Amino acid sequence: MRVGVFICHCGNNIAGTVDVAKVAEEARKMPGVAFATTYMYTCSEPGQDEIKEAIKREKLDRVVVAACSPRMHEVTFRRTVAKAGLNKYFFEMANIREHCSWVGEDKELNTNKATEAIKIAVEKVKQNKPLFPTSFKINKRVLVIGGGVAGMQAALDCADGNLEVVLVEKSPAVGGMMARLDKTFPTVDCSICVLGPKMVDVGQHEKITLYAHSEIEEIKGYVGNYQVKLRKKATYVDWTKCNGCGTCMEKC
Repeated sequence: MRVGVFICHCGNNIAGTVDVAKVAEEARKMPGVAFATTYMYTCSEPGQDEIKEAIKREKLDRVVVAACSPRMHEVTFRRTVAKAGLNKYFFEMANIREHCSWVGEDKELNTNKATEAIKIAVEKVKQNKPLFPTSFKINKRVLVIGGGVAGMQAALDCADGNLEVVLVEKSPAVGGMMARLDKTFPTVDCSICVLGPKMVDVGQHEKITLYAHSEIEEIKGYVGNYQVKLRKKATYVDWTKCNGCGTCMEKC
């Protein structure tokens, strides 16, 4: 196994408080690491080209980039290694900017921490297995939990998009906390002026099935194919005639 480690300066963001040359030197001593180098901006086009060229030249089969947060550029670097012929999951990222260089000004401590972060990423990438995209059928029904104004709007948006929606509300009526307000920001309209039409739309929409006075008892399955068990609380209301007005709460 041949791991390549690419350490980004990120201008002065990392290199200002981390000795990147020393980190690269320490990385070369790590088991499995065949190549380690630094670059001013690894996320730039020339920086990505450097990674692709090194993968081919050094015959690398795993890649670690020590740079900023994976939230910023993980997708960028996965795409880069894929273009060089590697499975994009033979890549790991060590965050040595937010987790090291931006934490404090002690260069020695930051450098040691960055070295440890890279060591962890190297060990992780050595264990990675190739992954491949796949496709499967999904159940085009949507479960919305909570019948407040946000839940009702989400249900209506999905239903208007031609999706079958199940809306579950634990209270006997929809409306949530907003129904208790007098006026709403920024129009200073009464809350029921906003909620009323939405409640009617939810109750009358052919794509929405409302289960009020109900709670989630069990969820199993996976994304796109969940199985959900509901528990409907005991009530004397004829739910086929319920319009969500909440009068039953006052009477009981």
